[in-house]
Amino acid sequence: MFAELFRLLRRLWPISLFATLMGTASGVATGALLAVTNSALHSPDIDLASLALSFAGLCLLTVAGEVVSDIGNNIVGQRVIASLRKDLCAKILQAPLLQIEQLKSHRLITALNQDIDTLSAFSFLFSSLAIAIATLLGCLGYLLYLSPILLAITALAILLGAYIQSAARRLGLRRFARARALEDDLQQHYRAITDGAKELRLNHQRRAYLQEQQLANTINGIYRLRVRAANVFVSANAFGSVLFFLVIGIIVLTRQFWPGQIDGAVVSGFVLVLLYIKGPIQEIVSALPAIGRAQVALERLTELSARFEREASTALHGATPQPGYAAFERLNLIEACYCPPQAEDVPSRFELGPLSLEIRRGETVFIVGENGCGKTTLLKTLLGLYPLGAGALQIDGQPLEPARRDEYRQLFSAVFSDYYLFDTLLCGDNPHASVQQAQFYLHRLGLDHRVTLDHGRFSTTDLSTGQRKRLALVHAYLERRPVMVLDEWAADQDPTFRQVFYREILPDLKQQGTTLIVVSHDDRYFDCADRVIRLLEGKLAHDA
Repeated sequence: MFAELFRLLRRLWPISLFATLMGTASGVATGALLAVTNSALHSPDIDLASLALSFAGLCLLTVAGEVVSDIGNNIVGQRVIASLRKDLCAKILQAPLLQIEQLKSHRLITALNQDIDTLSAFSFLFSSLAIAIATLLGCLGYLLYLSPILLAITALAILLGAYIQSAARRLGLRRFARARALEDDLQQHYRAITDGAKELRLNHQRRAYLQEQQLANTINGIYRLRVRAANVFVSANAFGSVLFFLVIGIIVLTRQFWPGQIDGAVVSGFVLVLLYIKGPIQEIVSALPAIGRAQVALERLTELSARFEREASTALHGATPQPGYAAFERLNLIEACYCPPQAEDVPSRFELGPLSLEIRRGETVFIVGENGCGKTTLLKTLLGLYPLGAGALQIDGQPLEPARRDEYRQLFSAVFSDYYLFDTLLCGDNPHASVQQAQFYLHRLGLDHRVTLDHGRFSTTDLSTGQRKRLALVHAYLERRPVMVLDEWAADQDPTFRQVFYREILPDLKQQGTTLIVVSHDDRYFDCADRVIRLLEGKLAHDA
């Protein structure tokens, strides 16, 4: 991720450099403006025309530099945020399915939403922060011109304050990091509120536990850690303010103790500038919590990006199957084994295989077995979604090349038992024909009275479970892939439509030349299959 950021910043360096220079000019002009003001207060014979011209010019440069710096830095910051979003989304899209399943969706959503938003908020803050730093440096330059000795006293105080702020920042960062870790748990509880809404209303004890224990403890934990982190910064800021006023007092007293050594204009200039730069210093100090949160967010995003860096599958672009794959005759698993990752303290581990299996083109194959025997895992292995621990996946007798894995997957359309229903229709090169086909399948699947097409989108997906699966089947129909995989598709259908599925839809698909792989528990319809494959505890028990 850092490499991608550096490449982007190299492309944007002219804008960034110009914005930085204008912000610096604004800060220097502010220091010069203070110098002109102080000079005017102690020079009775000053030329009023020159003073007015200088004052107006410096004011214009200060305002123009601030505006240009704000715009330029915001452009650069938002471009960086957009690049981060696209880069991370691309890596998630290309990552192996197993890795996505291990990370859990709530962690990904938190990173894509909260962490990116934290960096986005900091990008808006960055411009004013840069101007505050430039103003501070410009004013320190004027103080150096007035009196190096008094500046040395001021610098000691600034260094002491910076050390205190650095220690506070380290402590605050640790607390922000712990609060950020709790954000993942909070997102998971949020999902429980929405996804488990029905169950929570039927179980008062679980609802109370979620509300009073899980949600309350997590929210209070985030609250306490953030408040304690902010209190550290506030305390350090208060110490800095005391130190700041102490320095002003010391400078004023030097005039009393050594009246002939330090000119009154120098003392008044110092006091004027120090009182002015308290604002920029306060702005820099106030930005430290936001900088800490942004650093934690960037570390999280970098860690997540690094996990996907080397695990990404082949590029998703141009993934249309070549004729050699689209015209396949058989798919084979040869002594295939798959063992999902599992915690070390779990005594027993599920393992698929070793098993050998052949799927011939045009066949209708039913995969049956008890719950947990590995039917869905077998499907994901056969479709190239899970990596084999041993054995081989072959197409027409040739081992599947890793570089062509994504191309191989394009042979399949699937409706898994935990499918996701998209509301958009991919119309391809002939939108009119695709819409007509979609309307035909909506009518055939008994959905035309509930669902219509509007500019390539289904009018609703708020349907019953069985109807949603039928709408998912419409997607699979329109993809027109050589192989269709249906994972317990009929389980949520009523008896009448279940019969339509087995006696009409499957035979029609077979007649069209589609290879069908169907996970089923409906033994009364096993005669619809060319072969019935039975799994038992991850092993092939029967193939008839």
